[in-house]
Amino acid sequence: MAIEFTPSQFNALGALCSPQNVFLTGEAGSGKSFLIEHYMKDLNKKTFPILASTGAAAVIIGGRTFHSFMGLGIMEGGVDKTVERALKDKRVVSRIRKIKGFVLDEISMISEETFRAAEKICRLARNKDLEPWGGLRVIAVGDFAQLPPIQKYGLRKWIFQSDVWQKSNFRVVQLKQNMRTTNSDFLKVLNSIRVGEVNEGVESFLNERCQDPGDDFEGTRLFPRRFQAEKFNETRLGRIEKESIYFESSYTGAKRFVTILKKVSPLKEKIEVKEGALVMLKTNDPKQRWVNGSTGIILGKSDGDLKIELLNGRVVTVERVTLSLHSPEGEVVASVTNFPIELAYATTIHKSQGMTLDTLYVDLSNLWEPGQAYVALSRVISPEKLFIKSWTPSSIKADANVNRWYEESV
Repeated sequence: MAIEFTPSQFNALGALCSPQNVFLTGEAGSGKSFLIEHYMKDLNKKTFPILASTGAAAVIIGGRTFHSFMGLGIMEGGVDKTVERALKDKRVVSRIRKIKGFVLDEISMISEETFRAAEKICRLARNKDLEPWGGLRVIAVGDFAQLPPIQKYGLRKWIFQSDVWQKSNFRVVQLKQNMRTTNSDFLKVLNSIRVGEVNEGVESFLNERCQDPGDDFEGTRLFPRRFQAEKFNETRLGRIEKESIYFESSYTGAKRFVTILKKVSPLKEKIEVKEGALVMLKTNDPKQRWVNGSTGIILGKSDGDLKIELLNGRVVTVERVTLSLHSPEGEVVASVTNFPIELAYATTIHKSQGMTLDTLYVDLSNLWEPGQAYVALSRVISPEKLFIKSWTPSSIKADANVNRWYEESV
């Protein structure tokens, strides 16, 4: 089947196929991940690996973490000490010398300090101190208007404020068509919230969507904190008067790597569901029957597989999948196999980034991070499937530095 690209995706693909460093950006739902998956199909991942900003993302995309590949560790002692330790590790130096470049996904969650250390390690490891990244080609992917990097102390400094960003000479390419929703009024509201603007249109929209869907709501609730989501899932599962079905994950690999995998994998060690339970698919289906975040009702088991009726009415057969943890060298060091599902009555805003949710109920009061409200609201396809418990203007936040950078650079 021929793939149809939007004009901005076609333009971005041309940039990706050039020798330049590229920053691929765009609003939530603009198809950044889709385009990178297409581009990476014909690349040798041994010489052009895909790196992720978090362990969970690395497991899902079959890649490695930026921290592990670059030998960054926990950045103890700051940039200079981190660089010094990394360059003493022959494996770090060897793998950096073997590659031609890399893709860095979800770059907005990488701190400026981390970015700066990695670039210096690449220059020194490759003995090309005068060339940015030691001559490696860098393709960065992400949206600074979404969730920011974790800041331990001091004022947040974004990577685009670093001299390394300037020296990298990224060609900034923005995807402009939203693939998740085509509702123009909804997009207008989302674009205002993306920059932290609470205007008359935003107020009217949010107030209109302040509706209680009722106790029988069959959709996903977003909470700001993990314990809230976990407690709500347990409560809703307990209401179903049927026997629980358990699926134990099976693991392979050395114990220490399995321990790491258990912490970052989207597949839990033990999944508890029931017939009639609302679940979320945690991976993209190669046959495109569902995407990460699709939800549906469990109908039962058949021949070892699960029958799930998606909320769009389609009944699908879901098989177990295997996800792997890769070493910095790209070797599989641990794997987990189970059904790619979890209870979908609730999840956190942070975990929802990258998902497409069918139906959503969210509380937009007392949020604290820039981009949190935008990430939450942009998960859903249709505004008719969005329900808001409450909201406060102070929760609609955007970082002024991010807004300024997009105005000047895109």
